[in-house]
Amino acid sequence: QVQLVESGGGLVQAGGSLRLSCAASGSIFSINLIGWYRQAPGKQRELVARLSNAGSTNYADSVKGRFTISRDNAKNTVYLQMNSLKPEDTAVYYCNAELHAWNGVGNYWGQGTQVTVSS
Repeated sequence: QVQLVESGGGLVQAGGSLRLSCAASGSIFSINLIGWYRQAPGKQRELVARLSNAGSTNYADSVKGRFTISRDNAKNTVYLQMNSLKPEDTAVYYCNAELHAWNGVGNYWGQGTQVTVSS
């Protein structure tokens, strides 16, 4: 069974930093695409950043220059370094992965981790 487990959320003041981690576990053969989405209260879930197995990245315009996504292939773990945080970054952050597991290619979500930025 494939699982994505996030960690690293919390409360931080504006201008501060946080680092989120997402570890994928289970019978995984390869990870095609992995990244982070977020959902603020009353808003739709949106892409924050994602990383392909070829190394290409996509970032939301609102986080470019402040957030960095990276990956440790040996650990099947993806990170999101978030700097210069703003109150509008407050949301539940979800890890998402498209991966090839024992039962085929599928799309998986983590349970989410809360990030709160105070002004």
